[in-house]
Amino acid sequence: MNKKMRITLLLTGALLTVGIVQSGYKPWEEGMFPLSEIHKLDLKKAGLKISQNEIYNPNGTSLVDALVNVGGCTGSFISDAGLIITNHHCAFSAVQQASTPKHDYLSNGFVAQTAEQEIEAKGLTCRITDSYEDVSDRILGAVSQVTDPASRLKLINDAMKNIEVEAEKKDPGIKAEVSEMFIGKTYVLFRYKTIKDVRLVYVPNRQIGEYGGETDNWAWPRHTGDFSFMRAYVAPDGSPAKYAKNNVPYKPKKFLKVNPNGTNEEDFVFILGYPGKTFRHRPAQFIAYQQQFVLPYVSDLYDFQNTTMENAGKKDKATEIKLATRIKRNANVMKNYRGKLQGLKGIDLVGKKKAEDAELARFINNNVEVKARYGTLMTDIDNLYKLINGDAKRDLWLTQLYNSTSLLGVSKNINIFKADLEAQPANQQEAFFKQNLPRLKEFLSGNYASYDIEADKNIFKKMLTDAAALPSDQQVSALSMLNLTSDSEKEINRFIDKTFNISKLKDSAYVFHTLLASPGSLTAYSDPLLVFEKAIARQIAELKPEKDRREGILNKLMGDYVNVKEKFLKKDFIPDANSTLRLTYGYVRGYWPADASYMRPYTTIKGILEKGTTGNPEFDYPAQIRALWEAKDFGPFAKKDLKDVPVAFLYNMDTTGGNSGSPIMNDRGELIGVNFDRAYGATINDYAWNESYSRSIGVDIRYVLWVAAKIDHANFLLKEIGVKI
Repeated sequence: MNKKMRITLLLTGALLTVGIVQSGYKPWEEGMFPLSEIHKLDLKKAGLKISQNEIYNPNGTSLVDALVNVGGCTGSFISDAGLIITNHHCAFSAVQQASTPKHDYLSNGFVAQTAEQEIEAKGLTCRITDSYEDVSDRILGAVSQVTDPASRLKLINDAMKNIEVEAEKKDPGIKAEVSEMFIGKTYVLFRYKTIKDVRLVYVPNRQIGEYGGETDNWAWPRHTGDFSFMRAYVAPDGSPAKYAKNNVPYKPKKFLKVNPNGTNEEDFVFILGYPGKTFRHRPAQFIAYQQQFVLPYVSDLYDFQNTTMENAGKKDKATEIKLATRIKRNANVMKNYRGKLQGLKGIDLVGKKKAEDAELARFINNNVEVKARYGTLMTDIDNLYKLINGDAKRDLWLTQLYNSTSLLGVSKNINIFKADLEAQPANQQEAFFKQNLPRLKEFLSGNYASYDIEADKNIFKKMLTDAAALPSDQQVSALSMLNLTSDSEKEINRFIDKTFNISKLKDSAYVFHTLLASPGSLTAYSDPLLVFEKAIARQIAELKPEKDRREGILNKLMGDYVNVKEKFLKKDFIPDANSTLRLTYGYVRGYWPADASYMRPYTTIKGILEKGTTGNPEFDYPAQIRALWEAKDFGPFAKKDLKDVPVAFLYNMDTTGGNSGSPIMNDRGELIGVNFDRAYGATINDYAWNESYSRSIGVDIRYVLWVAAKIDHANFLLKEIGVKI
């Protein structure tokens, strides 16, 4: 290392240690700020060059108007013709559904050179935040005199629903949702506009879009081109409409300008997006529940499921494509949960939370007024979690069952529809059947989309084996149908073989064309799988009153917990993420994950070639990448100090699931990257955030543009977004 580089790294390390950045501004401890909180921030001091009003202006057009929620991810408009940029993995399921062994877009990528070539992104819609309104007083006022926990929770849910219905009646063009910002404390009504016709425009080769696979998932350094382009369409009159040939591109109120020059280390950056759920304002018992039960059970189960499905996919390409989305989702959750487990234990978050809660208890007990109101709070929380922990294994099993076995999902949907049909007066059953059949078929299509009979049988066997091993006080009552003896494995195998042999539900063509041909054919049909599912549903229904009671208690306790903790710490908390639009900001910055291991904030194409020598097939890449790199054919997209095209970069912004696809913007609100992941140590962001280890990862816009121009020759795209080559 030369002298200049040594001095630079030492200076960077010193600056990070004391929390100083180039702007001289030390920002937040953490924060996914709701729109309502943005005015409290001093982003100018942090490094923003535009007015904060340009980010969010409730009385005019601003950057938030360029944001969309697409398929559970975030995306952003980058042209006036409805062009959207998001992640490759956010488009994955739509690409999978569009793929066939003949047209394998999943592996080979997809480029629509003309509007006519754009294809439907099945299952995806775009949701745009139109406005919001705090409705906490209305909701909490409805339960101010209610003490019964279950009744209180029901009234809260009813009030939320009534407000949504009222808002949609006032404006039929919106979808209304009331979101709980603080559990049991704060509620906000969000009004959304939904675009129903979304089409694939450009998705890179899987060796680019998924480069590194699960080996690199949740890891740094990263070299994944995790990006894709879609387009939103509406009816000719501008109204939302389902996919139709005569629909026209949507014209957004605002679209982001793409800046092809990217960023430099320590540049100010910010993200707008729809982060999923975080749980930072919860007590030690909640974290312990996650660490002891949820994270290990789900990650181990998904590991088994993926091994099973990967083996099933080896028999033919069609099966491989059919199971690809489910495998990818499972693998992502599995590695995330194992990262969380490692992180929780590594920083002993349970121990830290216990210490915090003990201090909080002392504060409550030492203040007469506070003790009068919250004196039993900490004991009540502890007692509730003892009940929750006592049922944890069975609850987790029941929660995962339908997602594990596709045919049980089919059975559930058919049983519900059948029961609703039979509940109708005889003279109304035909009309009910015709009216609701399309919705049922839509659900069933989702069940069958990732179904393979051998994988289903093996996973079902795993679930039944796990159920048989549950503690005696957490039994699954449906297992009585199996007549289990000391040789439970033999009985489980016999039950599964018999059930799957008899059931005609394994044949989707039979279900759609024969079973659902008429009300009579449906009501006359039964098989062991439907009977088994009905027994599962019956037990879930029996457990529901107690579950509702506990949820009601938890809702009140968590509201009180946040209230008293804010009094104790003399500060207002930022609400946990809940899939509503948020802002987070920070700086392009590396970090030290371990002693003597500084991670620089940029990776380059050179790193792709280096990983490609390891023999791991997940590091295979298109041959054009090496040819272009060796020729130094970088166009205008090289970063001068790297003498290469930057692929991915790090920043210390506060992100979590749902931020996938979020636009990363510079100090002028221009798009310079797309967020797609976090470093492994930051997988615990859902529970805790810390500047020293919480780093998020984005694909650099320079790599996006280089791949589009040089690999896939999608020059039409660069022209549309105003980038000159």
